[in-house]
Amino acid sequence: MGEGLVSVIMPAYRCAGTIGQAIDSALSQDVPLEVIVLDDQSPEDLETVLARYARDERVRYFRNERNLGAAASRNRGVELARGEYVAFLDADDWWAEGKLKKQLARLAQTQTVLCSTGRELVTPDGRLTGRVIGVKEQITYRSLLLHNCINCSSVVLRTEVARAFPMEHEDSHEDYITWLRILRKYGQASAVDEPLLKYRLSSGGKSGNKLKSAWMTYTAYRYAGFGRIRAAGLFCAYAANGVLKYARAYMGGRR
Repeated sequence: MGEGLVSVIMPAYRCAGTIGQAIDSALSQDVPLEVIVLDDQSPEDLETVLARYARDERVRYFRNERNLGAAASRNRGVELARGEYVAFLDADDWWAEGKLKKQLARLAQTQTVLCSTGRELVTPDGRLTGRVIGVKEQITYRSLLLHNCINCSSVVLRTEVARAFPMEHEDSHEDYITWLRILRKYGQASAVDEPLLKYRLSSGGKSGNKLKSAWMTYTAYRYAGFGRIRAAGLFCAYAANGVLKYARAYMGGRR
């Protein structure tokens, strides 16, 4: 496994208009890396879209034999990874310059296995809003239970840990379940409290339907092993924290 190398895992489906910006933001990072694109049977001709990267050995393209969904595609990418670390990046998001270098430094400083960042919200057509959602630089299992402050597109994670905790239950928030399981074992994660992720808002994603998203959050607690009453209590705390998170972002606050 490549010591110090970061494997960027990027599921790709109906993203022809945005994936180039995502890949370019990864390739501009000043650390050794590879970008693993998992074409999840997208109806678009992504091979043609990605033709300009054909001579860049850092970009590796794979097309799934069948539609797997984002979670299973990420798991496949983790298995294909050659790096010491994996970083997840959705094909409609992008990174600020220096993101990975700052996270690797934070991982080395804290001796944690997972590091996330803050994010700036972006309109569906790609305009920066200036609205920032920050993150505490130390994330404990207890705090994560009450609020998922770890956005998937911001995560850098040791590859062996990602392989030990694959994403499951795509009918729920599969990434949240994975972070909970990791922190249950390792105790805490770290973060860089800067908006190094540019996060595109979308009404078409899993979280776009708020009632559906609420049910998936409750289901995530159930998959994580909590009984109905405890899961309901955690969901209420989660919902309250979620309202505060976006209210502070839209009022210009950092947390």
